Amino acid sequence: MRFGVTLLTDLSWAESRPRWVAAEEMGLDHAWTYDHLTWGSLPESPWRDALTTLAAAAALTSRIGLGTAVTAPNFRHPLPLYREVQALDEISGGRFLLGLGVGGDLDSAKLGLPDMSAKERVDRFQEFTDLLRRLRSEDHVDAAGTWFSTVDARTAPTPSTPFVVSGNGPRSIRYAARVGEGWMTTGRPADDLDGWFAHLAEMTATLDEALEKAGRDRASFPRYLLMDAPARFSHGLFALSSTDLFEEMTGRAAALGFTDLITHWPRTGEPYAGEDADLERVVADVLPRWR
Repeated sequence: MRFGVTLLTDLSWAESRPRWVAAEEMGLDHAWTYDHLTWGSLPESPWRDALTTLAAAAALTSRIGLGTAVTAPNFRHPLPLYREVQALDEISGGRFLLGLGVGGDLDSAKLGLPDMSAKERVDRFQEFTDLLRRLRSEDHVDAAGTWFSTVDARTAPTPSTPFVVSGNGPRSIRYAARVGEGWMTTGRPADDLDGWFAHLAEMTATLDEALEKAGRDRASFPRYLLMDAPARFSHGLFALSSTDLFEEMTGRAAALGFTDLITHWPRTGEPYAGEDADLERVVADVLPRWR
């Protein structure tokens, strides 16, 4: 099992810089941040650009994986995004992980873009990701899509960056199995932790079936679980609330075949309220038993 942490960009770089360094020094396997213009849970907070932050973090570290959880097409076009991916891949020495997802519609609304149905957002996301994959593997790319187009896009591809495709519904899970170098999920809303894990069991079964149909090796396909999603519906349940809870969630996730677990760096207030010592305690007491 590999473990990671998500650091939000609501803090200044002076405040967050030591945390990116500490994540590597603790021995965590990867560190992530959200890729938004604004985040719905902290709508009044200052918010920094994800990719610029990750580039700075890459310059401070040497081993830990660095990724977006997740980048969506709500305010990005595949071609300029891929240019940034290429730069991050080089700056990080091949440690960058591009998490990709449909995303909500808050960022699009900030740009004054029209509302889209859930189906339209998934359609747009798959067109977005398919074009990114072409840019990663081809050169002189011409594309005329419903939402995204390129004309003779020169990319001089450097195809080392893995695309970790997120999804919670069957259609998106099957798409991740077909095209991703990994799958990421928050799970589906439930009344309690048992219900959340019951949904995860259904989702992993869908993934396994899709991987088999696609002729891909189930055992080697990375599966990333964002552990703190239940905090949204289980009375503030946060994986770092106790070592016992973190241990329980790790065991249950491992039994479902997850290979990577991601929590959040504790914050002084909600969401993810806690202390740095909570993360340090889990890293020291729980992680060694699962590696």
